[in-house]
Amino acid sequence: MRDRLHGYTKRTLGAGGSVTEAVRLPPGESCAGWVAVHAIDFYNNVSTIWAVMSTDPYLNSFRPGEGFPSGVEYRWSEGSGKNATTVSVSAPVYIEKVLQWIADQINDESKFPEDDDEAEALRVFQTPAFAALCGQIFRRLFRVYGIIYSSFFGTLEALGMAPHLNTTFKHFMFFCTEFGLLPEREIEPLEVLVKPIRKKYYLSKQPSSSK
Repeated sequence: MRDRLHGYTKRTLGAGGSVTEAVRLPPGESCAGWVAVHAIDFYNNVSTIWAVMSTDPYLNSFRPGEGFPSGVEYRWSEGSGKNATTVSVSAPVYIEKVLQWIADQINDESKFPEDDDEAEALRVFQTPAFAALCGQIFRRLFRVYGIIYSSFFGTLEALGMAPHLNTTFKHFMFFCTEFGLLPEREIEPLEVLVKPIRKKYYLSKQPSSSK
């Protein structure tokens, strides 16, 4: 299933299709499975971008609470239930923790089962627990994009990575908008960045649009 759905997106974009077409649920496919596959793909995109600069000594200059989009601080939650604690970390540390946490979820077969048995994989993907997990993954990936644009865009631009960053973020935002994966309160701090992309998305959905 993953190879089939991943291949659909790759073929759509590779054949000159629009991002709008690439995020649309393919006929006959499970919406839950489609979201699951994209959670992995978008995680891989963000990981690749971050890996380019993750060893830069400059990252060590950020203190806890620094490096986040203007007006917000994303704190990291550790533990669960009554033992949960929230800690203040720097933006680079937050990114590292998010990417490691997502990797742990993806590699946990009880949460992201191998799709050798597609029926069993879809059963897991269609549970409320999985929907909640995917919502958390997409929210945290959005925050990572926000940090990168706020604090590290200049570095990536100097490395020639800005076009790739912009392309992957547009794809991410089109997908999140298509399936309502991001609450408005999450988007508000980055509205200036997100608004033009969502405008393009809504324009692309109009019957007269060719994009």
